[in-house]
Amino acid sequence: MAEPVTAVQSVSAGKRPFWTEQRRSRLTAYTFISPFFILFAIFGLYPIFFTIYLSFFKWDALGPMKYVGIKNYDLVTSDPLFWTSFTNTLIMGVMGTIPQLIIALLLAVMLNSAMTRFKKTFRVLFFMPNITSIVAVTLVFSTLFGNNGMINWLLNQMGMESMAFNSGWWGVKIAISTMVMWRWTGYNAIIFLSGLQSIPLDLYEAARIDGANRRQQLAYITLPLLKPFIVFVTLISTIGSLQLFTEPYVYLGQSGTGSTRQEGITMVTYLYSEAFRNGFFGTAAATAVMLFIITIIFSMINMWVSNRMEGDTGGGKA
Repeated sequence: MAEPVTAVQSVSAGKRPFWTEQRRSRLTAYTFISPFFILFAIFGLYPIFFTIYLSFFKWDALGPMKYVGIKNYDLVTSDPLFWTSFTNTLIMGVMGTIPQLIIALLLAVMLNSAMTRFKKTFRVLFFMPNITSIVAVTLVFSTLFGNNGMINWLLNQMGMESMAFNSGWWGVKIAISTMVMWRWTGYNAIIFLSGLQSIPLDLYEAARIDGANRRQQLAYITLPLLKPFIVFVTLISTIGSLQLFTEPYVYLGQSGTGSTRQEGITMVTYLYSEAFRNGFFGTAAATAVMLFIITIIFSMINMWVSNRMEGDTGGGKA
């Protein structure tokens, strides 16, 4: 006599249900993380693709869009003011980034030293400029670098002539680069400090036993092990220097002659002026696309140089 078929056997013999426990768990997990991806698609991906699309059209934000092909890119590249903004961006990027990284590394070494007291207080003070309003900082620096400001007063006390920080070709760049250095040096110092604290102290003790001095410890232990942090900070600082906007916009605006003066105009300031002052959103979008490509190129160069440095270091050790 055949045995009766149970309910469990009949279910297993049939089709497997679609909403299994595993699929319900996955749906729940994706539902919880979906707000981030939805917001990123709306406020991140969509503006990027729309900017690329807009760069091929002539549009004043009010009338209909007119397709012009690559004419916007021709207009941008043939504008001398664009190349001036590109040159200014590179110069101020170098002037504000290289000294900033050196000072930040020295501050991090000082904070990591056992001889330094009140380390937590110094960490807070170094990080304060990064959370201070950029507009407020720029207004203060506008006073310091004014024609009768404290910086020119110090130069006169040292027997030097006053410098036109508000209108001079190099004076404006020095003032803006100083603002950038003041704001980001402490932030980068904190990152370097976290890298220094991740280096095992046993390496320094072994080096001291072998007779290595502080300079040799810095050259052969600290800098090689700190290289990932240096690469990261350099990359972030490079990208930030290419996106420089608030400091030159507010600083040059204080003089009453506008923020598009050739002494301190940057690529982002040029982009802003094309869109919201001249009403040429097509050329502004083309400028944004070109800035995006330039940022990618500089990032790739940065990564290539860092990889070559790691390869050379590895070969030397072998």
